[in-house]
Amino acid sequence: MPATIKGKIYNQTCFHSQQGVEKTLKGFLRAHDGSVPRTHFLDDLLNLCIEIDGNFSKLKEKCLKLDKYYIPTRYPDALPGTLPEGLPEEKDAQEALSFLQEIMKFVRGRLV
Repeated sequence: MPATIKGKIYNQTCFHSQQGVEKTLKGFLRAHDGSVPRTHFLDDLLNLCIEIDGNFSKLKEKCLKLDKYYIPTRYPDALPGTLPEGLPEEKDAQEALSFLQEIMKFVRGRLV
């Protein structure tokens, strides 16, 4: 069941979903080799996770899509979660949240 997004701040929802996945992947890396890479790009983090567990490769497409929402931290003039084609819509936010939930569940299963 999709989560309810209060306030219709879809750009923030997308951005924070990306941030949640970033922390999740860093947590996995920390648990496995003690390192916490100094990058915010999910693709970079995911490639390190794939070196440890090849099953992470199935998350590639989702991580690449979420990485689009990180742009504002590199370009401070942009609104958080802004896409080249404009602000995310509700469907984008729902998708980003579902990716976050799916990736967190996947990683949690690898930590037990």
